[in-house]
Amino acid sequence: MDFRQTMKGRRALSTVAITTGLLLTVAGCGGGGSEKSDKGASSSSASATHSNGGSTQSKAPESAAPPLAEVKGENGLTLTVTSAKRDEGGFVTVEGTVTNNTNDVWIAANWRGDESELAKNGGSIAGASLIDQKGKKKYLILRDTSGRCLCTQFTGGVSQGATTQWFAQFPAPPADTTNVDFQVGSMPPASIQISDGE
Repeated sequence: MDFRQTMKGRRALSTVAITTGLLLTVAGCGGGGSEKSDKGASSSSASATHSNGGSTQSKAPESAAPPLAEVKGENGLTLTVTSAKRDEGGFVTVEGTVTNNTNDVWIAANWRGDESELAKNGGSIAGASLIDQKGKKKYLILRDTSGRCLCTQFTGGVSQGATTQWFAQFPAPPADTTNVDFQVGSMPPASIQISDGE
């Protein structure tokens, strides 16, 4: 192969790469999809919420499907559970939103749980649990090796009138258990149904 053929081949590959990049950019900028169009988007959303401490706040949460449950309590807080999915790794990921309708910034102090080890999580949803009434078991949030919860930390709190997303991961109940109660702080229990992950 001579120099001219090599250059033609490289130009052709460059053209294909640029065209593919432009098509992906245009496709990525297209609107109309929800934030949770697939499992990958849901996982990255949960990771982003965890890494920034759940500080992403908006006035109206976007959700295509109706919530699994919504409860009100604690002086104007509204807790919404939008999904509860069983994953292959033997855990359940529960996601939702909390809306602060109180008269001040809400810091989630009583949602972090009573255990002294959970204090390192700060304002978080670390004290949440899943209660299996049928199996008479209570499932606590999973933790990493440092004792930090696999859940959202509400760094800086939630502003008055704002809504923020949260997630929490629990050990999975037995496969035949699909109905559980989600409980956190002094909020009323939210009865939810666990679905199998996609």
